[in-house]
Amino acid sequence: MRPDKDKYYLGIAKAVAKRSPCLRRRFGAVIVVNDSIVSTGYNGPARGVINCEEVGCAKDILKLPSYAAYDVCPAVHAEENAVINAARNGAKVLNGRLYIYGETKDGKPTPSHPCDRCKRVLINAGITQVITESEDGRIVVYDVEKWKDYDTDNYKKIVEKAKKQR
Repeated sequence: MRPDKDKYYLGIAKAVAKRSPCLRRRFGAVIVVNDSIVSTGYNGPARGVINCEEVGCAKDILKLPSYAAYDVCPAVHAEENAVINAARNGAKVLNGRLYIYGETKDGKPTPSHPCDRCKRVLINAGITQVITESEDGRIVVYDVEKWKDYDTDNYKKIVEKAKKQR
């Protein structure tokens, strides 16, 4: 059976994720503009930098949670790499859609949603939607425009908390 476009692009993102050297979770991202793939990216260290497959995972050694301790991990996230790879090759991502797929080190699907840092990258890059799959196989579409309000509200809370701690 021929997959619909969202399943098709998510399948490609799944293949891209296989390139990740992360020992915890692998993510693959595909940016699509006007129904054409313009870029891909997976999570891993900067080009030419040692990776976890070579020396081990600091987050595992320190027993740090996922979606945290980004200062310990050398990885550039899949979403960031997809935007960066487009820029390296002069590809336009404005008004594009980003598909993201994640899996655990043993190949089981894991929830995929951009972290706050990646949300900001996608806002600035002009990506309009992020598409992923829920654990039960449903397509999930995020409207990037809504992340602006989230980020604004979140930062206001951080500033208020900081003022109270002075």
